[in-house]
Amino acid sequence: MKFAEFHVGQVIEAGPHVLTQDELLRFARDWDPQWFHTDPAAAEAGPFQGLIASGWQTCGIAMRLIADAVLAGSESYASPGLAYVKWPHPVRPGDALSVRATVLQVRRSSSQPHLGLLRWRWQLFNQAGREVLDLEATSLFDLNRS
Repeated sequence: MKFAEFHVGQVIEAGPHVLTQDELLRFARDWDPQWFHTDPAAAEAGPFQGLIASGWQTCGIAMRLIADAVLAGSESYASPGLAYVKWPHPVRPGDALSVRATVLQVRRSSSQPHLGLLRWRWQLFNQAGREVLDLEATSLFDLNRS
């Protein structure tokens, strides 16, 4: 989507992505090797009663869904960061994850008029409709780029 296509209150949905156990374990071993992400037997006896995905992996899945459905072909080029990130419920192997992005603010930079700023909330839900990720991001768009 182009920057000009965004408007406050707009809701964009994408997905699902089904997270396999192999995908979960591969990410965890490489990037977040805590036992409840990497050891199925220990995780079964732990507080989550089974393997759960790294919160950082859920962020990556949300990013992929947004990149494919929204940012591909846009003028987006960077993000200065997140206002917050929350993981209200765990993600498990086999979960089908879908993202809902709600546009909160769309404006041009007053100091750099070629720069578009988009503030939006991303929520990731599993197949049961349970929220597993909630974050607020700001994305930058170079309006000189076509």
